[in-house]
Amino acid sequence: MLNVRCSASLLFLSVLLLSSCGQPLLDLESAPDTAFFSATSMRIHPIFTQVKDWSGDGKPDGIEVLMEFQDQFGDPAKAAGTLMFELYDYRIANPDPRGPRLANPWVGSIATLEDQRARWNRTSRTYTFQLAYPAVDKTKSYVLTAMFRSTTGGRFFDRIVLEGEEEVAPTTQPTTRPSLFR
Repeated sequence: MLNVRCSASLLFLSVLLLSSCGQPLLDLESAPDTAFFSATSMRIHPIFTQVKDWSGDGKPDGIEVLMEFQDQFGDPAKAAGTLMFELYDYRIANPDPRGPRLANPWVGSIATLEDQRARWNRTSRTYTFQLAYPAVDKTKSYVLTAMFRSTTGGRFFDRIVLEGEEEVAPTTQPTTRPSLFR
């Protein structure tokens, strides 16, 4: 009886050991769908894209653009490719608000590892581009368009209206005189 128990125990232990020593099924026949996490949409960030003075001289130097890519789950994603930006004058109350193009297109790359390191902002999870345009006026409205061409062949488009800031009238001194009578 003891022999049968020992044999059964040894058989059970050997089956347990052999089954736990096997390799997990990490190498599946079909490759995992990495497209789950690749960019499926793009937008020009509407809050942080704006006319900027990045030289510190008090005059705007151009437009700082933050580009945001998202995967199919709506989460921030990285992308690789080339972006082309165009700046247009803004036409009020028009179905197509793009007026005349104001400058030659700007082309920016996020195709290489160096490009990724230079342009990726970990905090905002966006890519930053500084579009130099010395004639930019903070009080004017513009239409900015972006076209992205992925290294894998896909394309995304977006456009945004950059609304000009209202001019603040200088404050004046009071024009009334103090009363002579108390």
